[in-house]
This record gives sequence, structure tokens and C-alpha cells, in this order.
Amino acid sequence: MRLDQWLATGAAGDMNWMGETQARRSDPKQLWPEVKSIILLGMNYGPTEDPLANLDDKSTANLSVYARNGDYHDLIKGRLKLLAGWLCAETKDAEVKVFVDTAPVMEKPLAQQAGLGWQGKHTNLVSRDYGSWLFLGAIFTNLPLEADAAEDDRCGTCQACLGICPTKAFPAPYVLDARRCISYLTIEHKGFIPREFRKAIGNRVYGCDDCLAVCPWNKYAQDASEAKLQARPDLISPAIAEWLTFDEAKFRSFFVGSPIKRIGFSRFMRNLLIAAGNSGDSAILPLIEARLADASPLVRGMAVWALSQLAPPERTARLAQHWLGREDDASVLAEWKQETSKT
Repeated sequence: MRLDQWLATGAAGDMNWMGETQARRSDPKQLWPEVKSIILLGMNYGPTEDPLANLDDKSTANLSVYARNGDYHDLIKGRLKLLAGWLCAETKDAEVKVFVDTAPVMEKPLAQQAGLGWQGKHTNLVSRDYGSWLFLGAIFTNLPLEADAAEDDRCGTCQACLGICPTKAFPAPYVLDARRCISYLTIEHKGFIPREFRKAIGNRVYGCDDCLAVCPWNKYAQDASEAKLQARPDLISPAIAEWLTFDEAKFRSFFVGSPIKRIGFSRFMRNLLIAAGNSGDSAILPLIEARLADASPLVRGMAVWALSQLAPPERTARLAQHWLGREDDASVLAEWKQETSKT
């Protein structure tokens, strides 16, 4: 199975839960032995704006489209529960379980079997009606329902999604190396983002939509009709400088109800400092320098890197002399030594 082969290569990175749930992910009956049918549903979250428009404006932070409003999990799970309740009321004998990223379910292959779309070369679902912009949810039931016709792969010879990837995260069509994927690095990865990817990340602060946005099937995509999935105005092109002033309390209040809140303040600031280092804007150096005193070594280390990208070498060296005598974290020291060795 492709999942087994993928896990064996280590491409899941530090998402250890993928391996821990491998058996249940491979066989829905191991998740719930009574299941006889799985109903897959999709909800469109197509953007009204060009999702790549911010990438050329280095003073702004770019967020993945799905994170520009509230957390979709709560919305979709509520809708699925309504549908599952109706199913139980109509059939009397039905038992159901509802999942939206809350269990090891292979939603995309199942969605292809259910006819919602096909798993494209970027490994995400592609729909003839909605392009690459579909959230997925599943209802497991003990009812023996008639199966829909599976959707065919319609990618053809196109490789636009593979060619646009900034970090070359696709070693082959239909194969994603999460360890190189910006979405993984900025959301799932908990540690220091490897130096080789920091420039390529650009101003992507949470996720990456490049491979989704470039798909030619998006010409059939529709704007999200659900108001709760439409972008908050203050998340479309937010200023990096403003967000650098956030403390943890401000972060929590600003992103209340947002999936961004789930990565926590330190990882958010780590990502933001990489974007700051790539901004080319030396006016934000004082905001970066302030992060050298942060309680988190993850934040301090990325502040070092961002500083080295924008400050003159002598300024970086002077700050290094000030901080090295007080710093006892090995990972931050390594960042200092790497950057000050250039001066």
C-alpha cells in the first residue's frame, strides 16, 4: 500500500501519529468493526482573492486560504451531525460515527472512491466542480448503502503543482515529502525549521497554497458560499510589523476560533520571524531585536536568523557579543555561531 511505502521512507517527518495509527488508517474496520458504508462529503472553501497575491508583497504575512477565517472542524462537524441525525431518524436502525480530522481516516482516497474528485499529483483532492478547494468529512454507518462510481484521475500530463513548489517537496508525482513541505514545516513541525528552507518559505507564515492555487481545474472553482468560511478582512494581507508586536495574550485573543491558534505562540512567532527576515525591511529590526529576549529558544533562534538577514554584519556581531555571554541554550548558540561566522 502507498501509505506503508510512504511511511517507510520517513517522509512523514516528526508526525509520529501517522505511524502509530497506520493499521486503523489503512482499514476502516479496524477503526470501527461494524462499519459497512462510509459517506464522504465535501464543503467548498474557494477563495474570492488570489491566494498567491501576497507572496510578492514581502511586508505582509501570507496565510493558507483555509486559515483566513474560523476553524472549519467545528463548522463541518456540526453539519455532519445534522445529516447523521437525519439518517438515523429516517432508517431507525442506523448507527453512525462522524469524523472531521478527528480519527485516522484516509479521506482523500475514500473521497475518490465516492466520486467527489481524484487525488491529484499534489496528493490533494481535485474536483471538477470546485478545483482544489474542498474540506472533507466522513460519516461511518452500519447501513449497507449502494456505492457511487469512483472518479477517474484527470490530471493528464499536467505537472503545474509539482513545478511551483518552492521547496521541491514532490520527489515524484503523487508523492509528497512532508519534511520539505512548507505547510508541514510551518504547522506540524515543532522545532527549528531547517536553514535550507527558510529563504524559500518567503512570507508564508501559516501553510502554503502554491500547489493548490496553480491547478488548472480551479477555473471551475467557486467562491465559498458559507459565510463562516469567507476570509476575515484582517487576515487577507496582514502586516508582518504589526504581528511582531504581539505577545502571547494578544496572539490568543486575535486568533480566537482560528486554526492558527493551535500551533501556539512560539511556533507562530518562529514563522513570523522567518517572514520578517525575508522581508528586506530593515525598519523592523527593533521589533526583531526585541525577540532576542523571548522566553522560547525557538523564538530567540529565529530572531537571530532574521537579524542576520537584515542587519549589517557589525550590528549582528555587536548583538552577538551582548547575548552570547547570557545565553545557555545550545540551539540558539548554534544559530549565533552560524550567522556571526559570516562577519
